Order: sequence, then C-alpha cells, then structure tokens
Amino acid sequence: MNKLAFITGITGQDGSYLAELLIKKNYKVHGIVRRTSLLYNSTRIDHIRDNLNLKYGDMTDNSGLLNYIYQIIDENPDFEVFEIYNLAAQSHVKVSFEIPEYTVDVDGVGVLKILEIIKTLPKKIKSKIKFYQAGTSEMYGKVLETPQRETTPFNPVSPYAAAKLYAYNITKIYREAYGIFAVNGILFNHESPRRGKQFLTMKVVNAIKEIKAGKKEYVQLGNLDSERDWGHAKDYVRGMWQMLQKKEPKDYVLATGKTWKVRDFVQLAFAHKGYELTWENRGVNEMAVDQNGIVRVMINPKYYRPCEVDLLLGDATKAEKELDWTREFQTLEDLIEDMFND
Repeated sequence: MNKLAFITGITGQDGSYLAELLIKKNYKVHGIVRRTSLLYNSTRIDHIRDNLNLKYGDMTDNSGLLNYIYQIIDENPDFEVFEIYNLAAQSHVKVSFEIPEYTVDVDGVGVLKILEIIKTLPKKIKSKIKFYQAGTSEMYGKVLETPQRETTPFNPVSPYAAAKLYAYNITKIYREAYGIFAVNGILFNHESPRRGKQFLTMKVVNAIKEIKAGKKEYVQLGNLDSERDWGHAKDYVRGMWQMLQKKEPKDYVLATGKTWKVRDFVQLAFAHKGYELTWENRGVNEMAVDQNGIVRVMINPKYYRPCEVDLLLGDATKAEKELDWTREFQTLEDLIEDMFND
C-alpha cells in the first residue's frame, strides 16, 4: 500500500514520535517546519531526517499549506491513503495570554485552512484522506464533570484552550457537513524526554539535573496544587494513528485515568535522583528542603496563570474499548524515569 502522511508540528515532541511510528509502518512521511524551527538543526528528528520529506511552512500561510498538500498528491498519484496530522500549535498556556491573537491564528484558524483545502479536493481524492486534529484536555478548563470524557462539556479558561475548542468544533462541523474523515483526539497531559524545556515537567527534570551537577541549588515554580493526568507521548501518538485506522471517524479521549498534583510530580522526580523533599509553609511562601536542609523548591508568583485549571482527570474507556488502545508506561514513576533517560 502506498501510504502517505503529512505532519504539521513534526519537530515537536509528538511530531517526532509520530514520525518514527509512521516510518516503521512504511509511510512516506512529509512535514513542515517553521523557519525558526531550524530545519537542519532540530535534534528531535535528526536520527530520522533521511526518511523524512521536509519543507518550510506555517499554519498562518494558507497558500503554502495548499501548495504543499497539492504537491504531495501530485507526486504520489497512486496513493491509497493520505493521513494528515495537525500537531502544530502555540501550545504554551501561559504564553497564550501574552500572544492571544497569534495563538488563535495558529491553533484555531490554521485548522480551518487545512479543512478547507481538504474540502475543495476532488471527491475521489478526498475519500482517501484522513485528518487528525490535536485537541487538548485544557478545553475542559474549569471542569464541569470528573472524570472528563468525550461527552463532558467544555469550559475553557485560556486563549490557548479557546482556540483549541474552535478547532475541535470546526473539525466536527466539517466532518458532518462535508463527509470528511476528520477526528479530534482530546489528549490529556503527555510528557517525554523530548518535552520542551519551557514546560513544567521538563523544567523540573532539567533543574534536578543541574542541581545534581552543582550548577544550581533550587528551582522556582508556580501553582503546586494543580492536578494533572500525566501520560507518555509515545503511547499517545500511537493512539492518534489508531483513530485514523477506524472505518468511522470519531473523537476520543486519551488519558491515564489517574491524577497527580504538581507537588507530587516534583516530589517523585527529586526522589528519583535521591533527594527526599520536605514541604514547609503554604501559598507563595511554600518551599521544599531536602534531607540535608537545603532549599530545593521555591514559589515564584510570576509563574501563576491568570486563570488556573485546577483538576484534569481523563476517562479513556472509549479509546480502550473501540481502538484497543493500551499504555506501555503505566505509572508516573515509569514516565519520570524515562524523562531522565534522554
């Protein structure tokens, strides 16, 4: 079978793992990278670069997206399936409050651009295209139900989540109105050794490495009481692919069904490297000291979000039953161990 795949956001955590998976499954993998992503210096995909077809592109550039998708089709006239995975996004929640318009352009309107391109293709070609939209548990926001599943109402509290909710809805609308095979994956937090250094989990892991090396004494964090459902990106990209293998397009939640406070993640990550933390004080004055009485964690209010999502806990029963989705990384300790093994 002549299988094609096009991944936006291919240089990111999820994009790199997905590209690896698709290459193993004999797909011809295409992807776009932003000019700032350094096409020839992206460490996440260096090891598979020879198996990728990369071009510069951006979710805000409609003509560029159109031309590249048409080029892939023209160069592969006998393709049997063409899977488009939209993973590109401005995905940092706090940053979305600082650049809300750009976030909406990329995370929301960019999805519409791709769907419009698919919609205008000849019926014979369109029938062989499948589209995956990367949703997020942040869409649940101030949660209205726990655990959160496919039928849980959304209640976003950030520009990022609002943009993603628009993308979710427009994907659903184009599926129902134009018969496009389009699905939403509502993915809860997923991490890996390839997680961006600006995200909380990798910030903690990198800080512990620096503390261990004697380069710093402590790490500054924001809200320690937020609760998250953390899984591994490898398991979640496999779920993305499984969604596009079904005969009927449906939306699915991917999650572990377990929730942990940020404080718990920090505690376990430090313990992994031999630091036993004890927490002192509360609120902005809270801190953690190790077994030698040295301060290792301090609170800095600048890392608080304007609107906080307090609790995320997903129910992936539908994906487990209908997709036969399973997780290789079963515990938070499994995830943390792998994050240190980069």
